This record gives sequence, structure tokens and C-alpha cells, in this order.
Amino acid sequence: MQDLEPTDLHRLNAALGWLGLNSSVDARAELDAIASAQQSHPAVLEAHWLLCAHEKDWRDALAVAERELVSAPESSSGWLHRAYALRRVSDGGLTQAWDALLPAAKKFPTEPVIAYNLSCYACQLQQLDIARHWLHRAVAAGQKEAIKNMALADDDLKPLWAEIKEL
Repeated sequence: MQDLEPTDLHRLNAALGWLGLNSSVDARAELDAIASAQQSHPAVLEAHWLLCAHEKDWRDALAVAERELVSAPESSSGWLHRAYALRRVSDGGLTQAWDALLPAAKKFPTEPVIAYNLSCYACQLQQLDIARHWLHRAVAAGQKEAIKNMALADDDLKPLWAEIKEL
């Protein structure tokens, strides 16, 4: 974010603050005021995606995620955001989210959130052995207790809760 102009950085931080206060109108106004040359900056795109997700505008969230993939190919965020939005768009679903995120597991093998989300998708697709595999990869890549606690609060993984408690 250090490569953003100070005024744009201020607007970005304000937008995130407004989102934290559940004011999507004010957040959008701040994001829209960022210079057009900075609208493709990864941090600005991330904030736009968060705004779309906050508004449950999954079609726009998907479009922003696609831009994130182009703007910051070295970051896992675009991959995760695209899969998350694909799961929720009207013509998407779990299979589309799975297919979109699976290549990211090779690109980012140590990113626990990718493995975790793949576990969630597999579990919801009734592929419990595959879900276990990805959950164990998430635990191996991340902080075991944090992943375990997150999983035990995640309805996507409910079919595995008894096993997760024993991790």
C-alpha cells in the first residue's frame, strides 16, 4: 500500500473504516474517490471486493476477483475471492468454486486458507475423504489450534466436527 498516493491511501483506509462501521454507501464513496490510475491497485481491489461481499453482490465480487488475479498474480487473495464469489453467484456453486480454487493449491502450497476452503467445498460436496485430506493440509500449513477452532465454528465442516475435535 505504500505505493499509493497519500490521499488515496487515506481514502482506502477511510473506506475500510466505513466498512467496519457497516456503512457501504460511505465506503463506496471513498473508494470511488480514489484516483482512476489507482483503481487496479491490489489493495484498492481488495477493498472493492470486501465492499461487494459486504453487500452480497456476488456478481460484482466475481468481477473484482478476476481483476485481482490480473493485478496481483503472486497473491492468493484473488484466487480465494474468485472461488468464494463463484460459490455464491446464481450460475455458480460448490463445484465451480472447487474447480476455480484447486489450481491455487499448487501455486500456493503453504497457504492454509486455500486448503481450508477446499476442505469446506469437498465436505459440502459430500466428499468427506477429500475434505479430510485438505483439512489436514490446512492444519499442517497453518496454526493447528486456530484452524481447529475455525473449523469447529464452520457449518460447512459440520459433518467432520467429531473428528475435528480430536485433532
